[in-house]
Amino acid sequence: MALSAFSHAQPKGATGVIVFADGTCIWGKGFGASGSAVGEVCFNTSMTGYQEVMTDPSYDSQIVTFTFPHIGNVGANEEDVESRGLGAVGCIVRQDITPHSNFRASDEFVEWCKRHGKIGLAGVDTRALTRRIRVQGAPNAVIAHNPRGQFDLKALKKQAAEWSGLEGLDLVPSVTREDREDWGGGFWQLGKGYARASWEGKPHVVAIDYGAKDNIFRNLVKAGAKVTVVPARTGLDDILALEPDGVFLSNGPGDPAATGEYAVPVIKGLLDRDVPLFGICLGHQMLALAAGAKTAKMFQGHRGANHPVQRVGEGWGESTGLVEITSMNHGFAVDADTLPDNVEQTHVSLFDGTNCGISIRGKKAFGVQYHPEASPGPQDSFYLFEKFVGMLG
Repeated sequence: MALSAFSHAQPKGATGVIVFADGTCIWGKGFGASGSAVGEVCFNTSMTGYQEVMTDPSYDSQIVTFTFPHIGNVGANEEDVESRGLGAVGCIVRQDITPHSNFRASDEFVEWCKRHGKIGLAGVDTRALTRRIRVQGAPNAVIAHNPRGQFDLKALKKQAAEWSGLEGLDLVPSVTREDREDWGGGFWQLGKGYARASWEGKPHVVAIDYGAKDNIFRNLVKAGAKVTVVPARTGLDDILALEPDGVFLSNGPGDPAATGEYAVPVIKGLLDRDVPLFGICLGHQMLALAAGAKTAKMFQGHRGANHPVQRVGEGWGESTGLVEITSMNHGFAVDADTLPDNVEQTHVSLFDGTNCGISIRGKKAFGVQYHPEASPGPQDSFYLFEKFVGMLG
């Protein structure tokens, strides 16, 4: 089953469909949860870590097309999730999901998707779909699964056409935690699970949760910090009352300008008080907004675990020019042309030259557009957590 026009008849045996706002349909074999979900269709080039991708809150209201053809073949487990049942609303894959072959699996990926309310579509020409996104941009669409193969295509098209899209949308309230949490988890080890954190004598990092991945907190713990996680709308006074040695700004979904309406004043207050800051992805974008820059929607975005980023900032010494292979997931970016004079660009994408890092002169404040915590992805950028915690001594 491959890309087909809206006017074509439904192929025999099709139990799933993607319906775009322009009426284009892609038919396939549905799996996971039944029903429908609307979102932006994007593609991810990671070869591993599909479960971590699907539970990354930055993918809220997105439908992930996996370019790697074999998805689900190592099953699923409860150790590899990156958030509490949040993340992408659905996924599109090339090959049918096969029974798992991995000793760590506790469930099949199909059943895991069903239990977590995620809709899947298999048997799709994902190369053709990826080319469509690269040429035409990331489209709005509805993914639907009905085991009986019954669909109201006109209603699905209408739903896709009427959805506002991600621009101007603040999605953080749907993914942030509701209460403060003292983070106690460390790194995972085979046969031992996740370690427990030791807090005694450690610098205190308050992490603002805009839709964070858990591995961020594990990396902060590994770097030597005590971590307290707070909801996205936590006020400046409440953060300062926790007596942080530094504040971390997490990743998250949606338009940074929309989230920035309530987040940027808090970040500005922290900058005014010279509190050390480290931002990742959405947190990086809002740090830039707080410093006076602007953000913009990207044509297709960056999503994968193999994106080359080069260090270009003056503060990197002999390692200036070094290239890191990074994990990325973002559809918005900081406009480098709007960076004020007191903000240095420290990293750029070697794919398209877009901004991937900033540092604020005269402040202990920096951010990166990529995901140094990986999960999935390479570990080239773990040093950034040590760099941040090292500022707090």
